[in-house]
Amino acid sequence: MYPSTLTQLAARANPFSAPLFKLQKAEEPEKHAPEQKRVFAAAAVAEGDSCEFGSQKYLLLCGFGGILSCGTTHTAVVPLDLVKCRMQVDPAKYKSIFHGFSITIREDGMRGLAKGWAPTFFGYSMQGLCKFGFYEVFKILYGDMLGEENAYMWRTSLYLAASASAEFFADIALAPMEACKVRIQTQPGYANTLRECAPKMYAEEGVWAFYKGVVPLWMRQIPYTMMKFACFERTVELLYKYVVPKPRSECSKPEQLVVTFVAGYIAGVFCAIVSHPADSVVSVLNKEKGSTATQVLKKLGPRGVWKGLVARIIMIGTLTALQWFIYDSVKVYFRLPRPPPPEMPESLKKKLGLTE
Repeated sequence: MYPSTLTQLAARANPFSAPLFKLQKAEEPEKHAPEQKRVFAAAAVAEGDSCEFGSQKYLLLCGFGGILSCGTTHTAVVPLDLVKCRMQVDPAKYKSIFHGFSITIREDGMRGLAKGWAPTFFGYSMQGLCKFGFYEVFKILYGDMLGEENAYMWRTSLYLAASASAEFFADIALAPMEACKVRIQTQPGYANTLRECAPKMYAEEGVWAFYKGVVPLWMRQIPYTMMKFACFERTVELLYKYVVPKPRSECSKPEQLVVTFVAGYIAGVFCAIVSHPADSVVSVLNKEKGSTATQVLKKLGPRGVWKGLVARIIMIGTLTALQWFIYDSVKVYFRLPRPPPPEMPESLKKKLGLTE
């Protein structure tokens, strides 16, 4: 039994997997026509999956996974984020992580560590929706544009382009809540809640108050997300190739999620390093009225932009690992298609003389 043309098109909807079929016959006898229809129906949604890869349901649930992964994890590390921001904007007062925690608790009590949780939760939930949802959209879109062979050969560039495109829109969704969060966390006495902060900022500076940090936010988040997705995808590929002692298809779901967590943490460390200077600029910019990114960068200097890096590595490494773990767990729970690491297409192997 050989697949129909429609079957092959459905199988190639994922540009990152190897071709599932090699067509040997141009057509099948007419007597098998009813059976062909049943084969196509089975190919559209793989056995065990709840939907087709790239379908509307798939993309919506990926976006929902992004909401859970980003909203919950960023909210969980608000205390560490608060101390990190204060170290960036007032390094003379907050000299280290532990010193920053002790001063914050002494001045504001334990409740003071939770300042900014509301804008963090809502802002990063929206960012997660766009980040993960649009990443899947752009990965499929750009993969189709490149074609199967080029999508494999240029897969790292594909991951970088798809993640950068997704983060561009994600930061527009994040910017207003990020501005409120930083203002609450770094200006004692300005506002204690989102309901108090947002109207006050709007009354003082208008809509610009919420979006003046979007450019440095792009400077911080786009390199961060490009590293987050590209490094994760390639690390997963390398772990299964060189570290995991058996093929992915033979690994249980919990074992696959462990690989996801490890790859996520490795990616998170690199994410923190490449995005930290811009993160410092964003923190100071949202604290000071009327400042520009260039003015803040000159004020901080080469050493100042790296203040709070250790706290950010701990925070972002843990965050990124948990985000990928939660996102992949959502895919497992809803039985979404989870393509294996990419393999070289048979057609490319033949061109390179790797197979007969």
